[in-house]
Amino acid sequence: MKTQFDKQIQFHQTALNVQAYRQQLLASNIANADTPHYKAKDIDFREALEGVLSGKENGMALSRTQPKHIEGGTGNVLEDATKYRTELQSAVDGNTVNMDVERAAFAENSVHYEASITFINGMLRSMQTAINGQ
Repeated sequence: MKTQFDKQIQFHQTALNVQAYRQQLLASNIANADTPHYKAKDIDFREALEGVLSGKENGMALSRTQPKHIEGGTGNVLEDATKYRTELQSAVDGNTVNMDVERAAFAENSVHYEASITFINGMLRSMQTAINGQ
């Protein structure tokens, strides 16, 4: 039986995992800013978090009735939620990375990640205080 505390910790752990995955995508975009024909990727945090929390196995509700059928997704909700970023200004080499957008998204995601860690630390400190009876 899960307690309210367990549910809250699990929610924040899941949020941290989604934020870490997004940070990797954004870092990859920045690292490939000069790579010809590289397409910038990102995820919608809310959509990805809801997908992971709902326990969906993949992004599409398809079942394989025959071994030769194509699977509906990769089986990883985060990978299935990954989308290509819309292009704001076309580049001559076909690269869609906009460094201003990527830096802003990276900084924003970092702040959200730190806030989540701070919130979890506060929850754990409160639990420790309750256990110690102080």
